[in-house]
Amino acid sequence: MTIEATQAEIRHIYEQWHESVKSRDLDALMALYAEEAIFESPLTLATLPENQSGILTGKTAIASFFAAGLRAPPNDLGRWYRAGTFFCNGTQLTWEYPRQTPDGDQVDLVEMMDIAGGLIVHHRVYWGWVGFRSLHALPAKQHD
Repeated sequence: MTIEATQAEIRHIYEQWHESVKSRDLDALMALYAEEAIFESPLTLATLPENQSGILTGKTAIASFFAAGLRAPPNDLGRWYRAGTFFCNGTQLTWEYPRQTPDGDQVDLVEMMDIAGGLIVHHRVYWGWVGFRSLHALPAKQHD
């Protein structure tokens, strides 16, 4: 049985996830995830040599991924602009970081999160064209 999140829980995750990433606050970000959460992003393939699937399971693995990303210096395409619109059906939350921003292009992403008990239990990141080009430009991982 799936229990729908409340509007307050949804808004909290929508606002806090964005603010935690922008302020590079790993503890606040990880407080939004369930212990056994799943995270999927092609960026994990480029940044975590031990990961071959693009899927991370559990808060520890997800925290390692975000810790590395939050330590990296900001770049021109990481503006974190969003229009303020999100969609939720009570169990899934989604919003877009659009390519076009008032200050120029940014990495275009769609965040899709399954929410249960007021926490993120499954988080998928879908990359648009600018994001894809950015991923493609990353150096290939070194394999032993």
